Amino acid sequence: MLPPSVAEWRGGGTLISTPGGRVFVRSAPGDGPTILLLHGYPSSSYDYHQLVRYLDGRAWVTLDFLGFGLSDKPRPHRYSLLEQADIVQTVVAQAASGPMVLIAHDMGTSVATELLARDMQGQLPFELQRAVISNGSVILNRASLRPAQKLLRGPFGPILSRLSNESSFVRSFGRLFSDGHPLTEQEGRAQWALWSANDGHRIAHLLISYLDERVRYASRWHGAVGGWPKPLSFLWALDDPVATTNVLDGLRELRPAATVVELPGVGHYPQVEVPEQFTRAALSLLSTAH
Repeated sequence: MLPPSVAEWRGGGTLISTPGGRVFVRSAPGDGPTILLLHGYPSSSYDYHQLVRYLDGRAWVTLDFLGFGLSDKPRPHRYSLLEQADIVQTVVAQAASGPMVLIAHDMGTSVATELLARDMQGQLPFELQRAVISNGSVILNRASLRPAQKLLRGPFGPILSRLSNESSFVRSFGRLFSDGHPLTEQEGRAQWALWSANDGHRIAHLLISYLDERVRYASRWHGAVGGWPKPLSFLWALDDPVATTNVLDGLRELRPAATVVELPGVGHYPQVEVPEQFTRAALSLLSTAH
């Protein structure tokens, strides 16, 4: 049984069919341009369930990537960020209209940079006007990967996935949060319920292949960070133990003129830890950043 907050989030959404499977989508009408919210690993669109209340009447759309949250979790399947970008395009075509702006976190930042690269090539089928990137290991060699991430990428990944349980997940997930804004028991239960829905925790080793793609497509995606001709800014929580300030420094080098907002004393999930502060900062960046 899903926790009440997750059941409520599910109740407001719908499933959209894509070639890879059905994906869960939440959206709301409002003033434009529509805000597209992209989540990270190992979580889901639920990461934004507190944020959306602060969007001040803006239109928004978000989704659970294939393999995550309330979306289908096919196996065997070769999960790819390129496929996830295709899925985003399908969702935008069916659940949104008009120009879009983007907020991306964690794994979603690489989906975002693929969208930027497509836009630079004239291959993005919707108008993307601005983007905000938050706490993702975009430059992987600058990140501080967790031991579990390293193990899941290796030959013991399938074993680690089979051994996964709620207590180990919540303990590991909690380490991503800051001391000042620790993971709550309710949030931990919700995140586990979404991660383990349809036995999703058993495919953790398949889903984490996105890290290998960050290496494979580094030139393309780093080039998009530096070269996308529209406003792109960075919203960074400074106490993140994974996507550290070392990653942010690398992004500043790729795009020296980018506007940056720093959130001191906040961990890897700023949209969960300080949703109102995060949202206000993101909205400001989406209206003023160059």
